[in-house]
Amino acid sequence: GVHLPTMLALLASCSALAYAGSSPRARSAVTMSTVERNPHMAKLQAGYLFPEIGRRRNAFLAENPGADIISLGIGDTTQPIPPHILDGLLGGAKKLGTKEGYTGYGAEQGVQVLRERISERLYKGLVKPEEVFVSDGSKCDIGRLQLMFGSGVVSAVQDPSYPVYVDTSVMLGQTGAVPAGAPTGQFPGIVYMPCNPSNDFFPDLANTPRADVIYFCSPNNPTGAAASKEQLEELVKFAKDNGSIIVYDAAYAPFIKTPGVPKSIYEVPGAREVAIEVNSFSKYAGFTGVRLGWTIVPNDLAFKDGTPVRNDFNRVMCTVFNGASNIVQQGGLACLTDEGMAEIDRLIDYYLGNAALLRDTMEKLGFTVHGGTDAPYIFVDLKGESSWDMFSRIMEEAQVITIPGAGFGPGGEGFLRLSAFAPREACEKACERLTKVFGK
Repeated sequence: GVHLPTMLALLASCSALAYAGSSPRARSAVTMSTVERNPHMAKLQAGYLFPEIGRRRNAFLAENPGADIISLGIGDTTQPIPPHILDGLLGGAKKLGTKEGYTGYGAEQGVQVLRERISERLYKGLVKPEEVFVSDGSKCDIGRLQLMFGSGVVSAVQDPSYPVYVDTSVMLGQTGAVPAGAPTGQFPGIVYMPCNPSNDFFPDLANTPRADVIYFCSPNNPTGAAASKEQLEELVKFAKDNGSIIVYDAAYAPFIKTPGVPKSIYEVPGAREVAIEVNSFSKYAGFTGVRLGWTIVPNDLAFKDGTPVRNDFNRVMCTVFNGASNIVQQGGLACLTDEGMAEIDRLIDYYLGNAALLRDTMEKLGFTVHGGTDAPYIFVDLKGESSWDMFSRIMEEAQVITIPGAGFGPGGEGFLRLSAFAPREACEKACERLTKVFGK
């Protein structure tokens, strides 16, 4: 017979699954806790953008089971991890199987040699190793930075922008609720900085209200715009004049090929006094699923009371994080060797080749296109058409998944984002399908 405790465990598991899949009416009969829901979570609008795209895609596939979908949507890498970098990961794993190589918990800030190599290879000494915090990715670090800043700050974001900056601000209680019927869907308490073709995708800082924390992404997701050194000098001066802190998201820095365009905010004099930088190996080396990133918090940066910001971020990291995987950090070290950097360059060139293909195709079809040169994203001007309507049309007529610009904020309405991270053959096939739809 079946062991009784095992049977009871199986029954409990089945009951939990049945409850999870049951209807709201059925669940309402179950006694709920008396714990109040975090009211800030209730302010969030709809679902997070990318799961919503997936839901619509799955609904289309359910109605069209034979559809051959090509995704130019979420910015997830598709090419295999290159051999030398992969050897670093394998070596890190093998070490754990030896008495001499085994390691358990590591430093929450990352292994020292990796912090040193990030400082030397990626920043040419512009930052110190002690200012580098190695992590499981820049998206996670944005959440940790928000935890450090707390609910009492005012945040500014580019509009359109990566949804994480706004959603984490809402979750932390920095905003009010969007008023019912508000046409823009903007949250009270956030400073939205319009970035569009009319201002070269750089905010009009002279007419921007002061904010405590300014989230700025370059090369930008979703617009593909890479800020010039002159623009970043203006941003740093604005932060200094207003006593603000910039959180500079440089996750797409390796795609910058234009001479003179900064890959780091610290290439701008004075930035160490006003800026934190987040970055990631995700797009460098195909580590989207491997998970390895870093955040730079300069010693020069302090809060109003003189407390070094680095001290508080270190406290957050030590409290809520146990350090990046020791295996993955060995992969990071392999990335930052001569062989690893050469492999990264080849990967970046491959994706930029895709971007050029997509950009050229959309231009030939008569669209005005932005990005796609120093960034893996192409931002297509729909000339006033609804971005969700165009998303649906392209999915239904071309069986190609894109991202509606409205998902990145009201400033993204009327635009469509195409991602260059699909395999080359998929990009070529998508271009053929788009030409059939729009080339009539």
